[in-house]
Amino acid sequence: MNILVCLKQTFDTEEKIVVENGKVKEDGVQFIINPYDEYAVEEAIVLRDKFGGTVTLLTIGPARAEEAIRKALAMGADEAIHISDETLFGDEYTASKVLAKAIEGKSFDIILAGNQAVDDGSGQVAVRLAELLGIPHIATITKLTIDGSKVTAERDAEGDVEVVEATLPVLVTAQQGLNEPRYPSLIGIRKANKKPVAVLGAGELGLSASDVAAKTEVLETTLPPEKTGGRMLEGELADQVKELVHMLKNEEKLF
Repeated sequence: MNILVCLKQTFDTEEKIVVENGKVKEDGVQFIINPYDEYAVEEAIVLRDKFGGTVTLLTIGPARAEEAIRKALAMGADEAIHISDETLFGDEYTASKVLAKAIEGKSFDIILAGNQAVDDGSGQVAVRLAELLGIPHIATITKLTIDGSKVTAERDAEGDVEVVEATLPVLVTAQQGLNEPRYPSLIGIRKANKKPVAVLGAGELGLSASDVAAKTEVLETTLPPEKTGGRMLEGELADQVKELVHMLKNEEKLF
């Protein structure tokens, strides 16, 4: 079974976010594998061990992203493709287009990715990728079963379990609860340094910056406002609801 895993390196969720000159400061920050992507890596390794085949990681990111790649290789993935070209960095539209190009012509049975990235909160890239590749996708899965070409996935549906079926090839995104990612062993860490990592840029992929130009623009980056004391609403329930809606609309500008 040929298995692809989309992997992103993100801020450690324990890091304090500092905004400086309109950008998130990265100096001295610890970076990790996006936690949801770790579930995807673990599931891919389990599938590979059960059915045979190869687990290939796909990562878009700067040179520092190799640290996340090596950790996933140490967990048990077989090889990786690292797209380390700033001209190909952008929004979710850009990332999905670049990944689709990197996958073009490759044989695969299943693509796994995290449900979302914890740094920007985006859950679009994998779904966009499935659309570009013309394959079905199942999002936020908590259980995965493959029998022949039949794929059965479970997903949490607000307390209930939703069962979704598809056929290979398919793309699925991992949610917390799918598995318990393993820690790399010492032997795994040693082997990881010898596993192949192909570093690609725009030239190798046959892409130009204009081919994958971002469709969105970040206008401003700010920290959330300081928390203030709560406010108790009083009176009849209907009056409380009216006042709450008024506050959300006119004070918090939520709609």
